[in-house]
Amino acid sequence: MDIKDLIAQYKSGLFDNVIPFWEKHSKDEECGGYFTCLDRKGQVYDTDKFIWLQGRQVWMFSSLYNRVEKKQEWLEMAFHGAKFLEKYGHDGNFNWYFSLTREGKPLIEPYNIFSDCFATMAFGQLFRATGEEKYGEIARKTFEHILARSGNPKGRFSKAVPGTRPLKGFSLPMILCNLSLEIEHLLPAELVEQTIRDVLHEVMEVFYQPESGLILENVNPDGSFNDSFEGRLLNPGHAIEAMWFIMDLSVRLNRPELAEQAVNIALRTLKHGWDEKYGGIYYFMDFKGQPVQQLEWDQKLWWVHVETLITLIKGYQLTGSHECMQWFEKVHHYTWSHFPDPEYGEWYGYLNRQGEVLLPLKGGKWKGCFHVPRGLYQVYTTLERCKDALQCVSTIRCSKDAL
Repeated sequence: MDIKDLIAQYKSGLFDNVIPFWEKHSKDEECGGYFTCLDRKGQVYDTDKFIWLQGRQVWMFSSLYNRVEKKQEWLEMAFHGAKFLEKYGHDGNFNWYFSLTREGKPLIEPYNIFSDCFATMAFGQLFRATGEEKYGEIARKTFEHILARSGNPKGRFSKAVPGTRPLKGFSLPMILCNLSLEIEHLLPAELVEQTIRDVLHEVMEVFYQPESGLILENVNPDGSFNDSFEGRLLNPGHAIEAMWFIMDLSVRLNRPELAEQAVNIALRTLKHGWDEKYGGIYYFMDFKGQPVQQLEWDQKLWWVHVETLITLIKGYQLTGSHECMQWFEKVHHYTWSHFPDPEYGEWYGYLNRQGEVLLPLKGGKWKGCFHVPRGLYQVYTTLERCKDALQCVSTIRCSKDAL
């Protein structure tokens, strides 16, 4: 496979397939915002609107406008979602609801801090596109709320009894690795530097377990292991996705050793999470190999594989790791032979362990216009930045035999 063919495959997937699908089917012309509950053909099967998916789509189209081409239709698509979010998405103090009715009435309280995270990303990117201060202010205020809530993300909405098992989760420091760079242009330099220091410590020293080489999803407040369902939980996709965030921070900080560490963790996680019988990456696992409580543990999900492709190609670019490129081809072939829908466009999200389509939807409560297009963009642009294209091509061609 020639590197030019690879780049063309990812670019075509993005610009000729995935983005047109969302442009055609997701825009709610009557009430504003986007439909995300789309069936295989793109028809709407539910009209509820989920704030984090609204924010992700605003971010996606703003990013395309900022990073690819100043296409007015992309900016207008971003505006369409942003106006809906600005009017209906929060409680008046930039605490962002989890979901709304089609018309914008609140359905679920602002318990989920990731609604805030993706609202921040959305308006930060839209500010970059437009220079309109109101968008920057929304992003800044929401980010301040995120930091204020970071010690207790769910606050009064938590179901846990205080003090009995006060675990802290990996998801927030993980996303802050990315979010801190996404809105760096809006924040004081000292706040950016402090946030980066804090999340690097959390990801690479608290949740990462050097003895096993794996990252836990939940730990005790002091960072120690908790032998419970939650404490033993592994989410290979989360851990691998976090490693490309760390790689981006390694570039930002000019710390190549961070990229090397991230590559080692990603490869260790991928080997641990790969299904040797059927291929693909498990959704959930138990640190001790015990049964997990998530019944969907053995499903193969779109975002896990897309994020892994990003991490592997960035790992190759930054470190020259041939093992990254070997695994890239392996994951690439599994992903492209299972997830894209050649008949109706976009990608399936949920496969069973055997790799068969479990749900034919293209969007829903958890899947929207984000992981697939972001991944396609990240992979093709990273491939374009590979300095030694001939080495890249040679590695791809021989990698199947090496594995």
